[in-house]
Amino acid sequence: MKAAKFEYERAGSLAGALDLLHDESVVVKAMGGSQSLGPMLNLRLARPAKVVDVSALPELRTVTEAGGRIRVGGAVTHAEIEDGVFPLLAGHMMQSVAERIAYRAVRNRGTVGGSLAHADPAADWVLATTALGAQVEIAAPGGQTRMVNMPEFMIGAYTTELGAGELIAAVHVPKMSPGTRWGYYKFCRKTGEFAEASCSAFFDPSTQTARIAVGALDGAPQYLDELAARVAEQGAAAIDRDAIHAAVKAITPEKSEVDRGLFVTVVERCLRQALDA
Repeated sequence: MKAAKFEYERAGSLAGALDLLHDESVVVKAMGGSQSLGPMLNLRLARPAKVVDVSALPELRTVTEAGGRIRVGGAVTHAEIEDGVFPLLAGHMMQSVAERIAYRAVRNRGTVGGSLAHADPAADWVLATTALGAQVEIAAPGGQTRMVNMPEFMIGAYTTELGAGELIAAVHVPKMSPGTRWGYYKFCRKTGEFAEASCSAFFDPSTQTARIAVGALDGAPQYLDELAARVAEQGAAAIDRDAIHAAVKAITPEKSEVDRGLFVTVVERCLRQALDA
């Protein structure tokens, strides 16, 4: 199929993009790398009257330090993070996650902000940023911005806190301290496909941070808080399959034991990866 007819606008600035998105007379969609919106347009699952291309906005194409964290612009591509184009992300957890997203052709075009805005439950950035405790910087018409924590940003499958006319300007993630340990593991039927089960873990003793997040669920990623606390305290000794099963079962009551087994395994492998166990 081909997309239904729509008007295309290439924004020249963030302010200009927000003005275009704030058109209440028609349905308007922002487009980053078009790796999510493009297929939806062609399948006619999305039929906006206007598409605003924000992929080249200078304000969304930088990676900087902000408030002790790293601010990653919404239009930064997966490939740029993978290739270490931005020194602040070289060796960062995000770099390792980026290189496992889909295929290189997708990574060349896909953007961090576009992936988060699409909010596919099985998406890599949705899970990784949740484990990192990231904050999403949302820009609104009139120059206003607000910060939303990842657990509050993604309300459900393909549903976020983004309001009409709003845009993801950036995502703010923590720096990697020398003692930081992290893991990211997912099951896919074949390379490049979305995950059927996934897990990401982030441990930073310097800030007493311990997070384990499970993705590819029916909605937003879910934290395994008690298990994360035990692993932070006991290390590899806490990687017990029965304990992991109990933690996973609590967040997947509707899953069969066969499906749940996939999630138990990705959590175990993610933790072993994080702790070199």
